[in-house]
Amino acid sequence: MAKTAARNKSAYYNFSIIKKFEAGICLKGCEVKSLRGGQADIKQSFAKIIEGEIFLLNAHIAPYDKASGSETYDPLRPRKLLLNRNEIRQIEKKIQTKGLTLVPIEIYFKRGKAKVSIGLAEGKTKTDKRQAIKKRITEREMDREKKRYTN
Repeated sequence: MAKTAARNKSAYYNFSIIKKFEAGICLKGCEVKSLRGGQADIKQSFAKIIEGEIFLLNAHIAPYDKASGSETYDPLRPRKLLLNRNEIRQIEKKIQTKGLTLVPIEIYFKRGKAKVSIGLAEGKTKTDKRQAIKKRITEREMDREKKRYTN
């Protein structure tokens, strides 16, 4: 059972996710404690390939308030994501050819390890966003009607 530490709700609104990847994340001990307490924000974050490795940039993990004074760090520091070399090559190829981007979807704990779900995404235009909202509203109305007639 995975415990969610942070979720990027706007990822599905602003991007159409083509493929998801699960990656490990390199963290310091006090960052893990802070994540377990839900002190993270990944709304403005993104992932980038730098020298053959993928880094999570602009993800804010608040400093752990009960940590000793020697355990200070930059809350927005780049954090290395751990992926298989073949997955990194596959992602790099898609980003270069199709102009896609890497968007973090959520940070969660799986079997005690911190994981990041990143999505290979394409940006949505305003009309795409409007169509998605219309579709969601019509589905909601259809579900209401189903419930009304089944009960």
